[in-house]
Amino acid sequence: MSNPMVVGDDAHKEPTAPFHLNFTPGFQDWLGRHDVGLAFSTYAAGKVVMVGRGRGTGFAVSERTFDMAMAIATTEDGFMLSMRHQVWRFANSLMPGQIHEGWDRLYLPRECHVTGAVDVHDLAIDRKQRLLTVATGYNCVASLDMRGSFNPIWRPPFVDAIVGEDRCHLNGFCLENGIPAYVTIIGASNVASGWREHRAAGGLVMDMRSGKTVIEGMAMPHSPRLYRGKLWVLEAGTGWFGSVDRQNGTFEKVAWCPGFVRGLRFVGNYAIIGISKPRNKIFEGLPLDDELRQRGQEPVCGVYLVNIENGDIEQRIDITGSVEELYDVIALPGAYAPLLIGLQGDEAKKFVFLGPDTSGRK
Repeated sequence: MSNPMVVGDDAHKEPTAPFHLNFTPGFQDWLGRHDVGLAFSTYAAGKVVMVGRGRGTGFAVSERTFDMAMAIATTEDGFMLSMRHQVWRFANSLMPGQIHEGWDRLYLPRECHVTGAVDVHDLAIDRKQRLLTVATGYNCVASLDMRGSFNPIWRPPFVDAIVGEDRCHLNGFCLENGIPAYVTIIGASNVASGWREHRAAGGLVMDMRSGKTVIEGMAMPHSPRLYRGKLWVLEAGTGWFGSVDRQNGTFEKVAWCPGFVRGLRFVGNYAIIGISKPRNKIFEGLPLDDELRQRGQEPVCGVYLVNIENGDIEQRIDITGSVEELYDVIALPGAYAPLLIGLQGDEAKKFVFLGPDTSGRK
């Protein structure tokens, strides 16, 4: 990678826990052809990393440190990010065509919603412009506004109350035509931590509108997404990416990845998939262990670009060093050099951008 632009909380000092991004040769061209940048979160390492194709030489990379960075969801002008006790909105503060020191996007923190310890696992904005989330620690999908830490709008029919116990590990949801539609759940349990007994084969996808199960018997399903008329899911406990036949309740496998798959978005004919190394006993005893052993492969951490038409893994970022797991991924349309400004230090005070000025009107 020649002449990369690199900015981050640890980029210009000796990092205590360094990590490295290793791109396949065609990755930069892929970003250019699809006119996107990418971002991913890693909650154990507490990072959000943004990658763009750069301005004709090397990649543009910016990274910032956040407390347990997890779910990411794009908005019209930026993205939402969940952390340990908060959800932040970041907005691009540059005008179209404006460049700041070589960067074409400047994402600044703008608003914060304090959720408390509810364990936010997924985010989306519905057609009513409500910010919706999965409050995994309370087994529900909820909206976020100023009336409470969160407002429950749906829970599985087998969960009898909204309580601060992770009973079923409801971890993801998606919208259909802007309406909350499908959720992924690790296990149909109504007792605290009961989902752990269902990790290997008790996962299910449910339709929020009917309360019915669409498919069951999965190994830790994650990241449900509707795209081009199909319901796509990552079966994290096996490493498989595929789609769910909503009529027959079957899982159509498309591509296998060597790790715990979690975090899914789409650009054109490609799925963007986050992959993690299994790191502790929660990930032990899963079918993924046998898959890796039979294929003679070690688990990896990275971002894979999978062609959804043929299942080929065409490009990837291999991540080495201190980062061994990812949580979520997003695409940043039109961004070739996205710069992220974080919450640490005093960097944010350097950037002051005026909104609409009506002070002189009569």
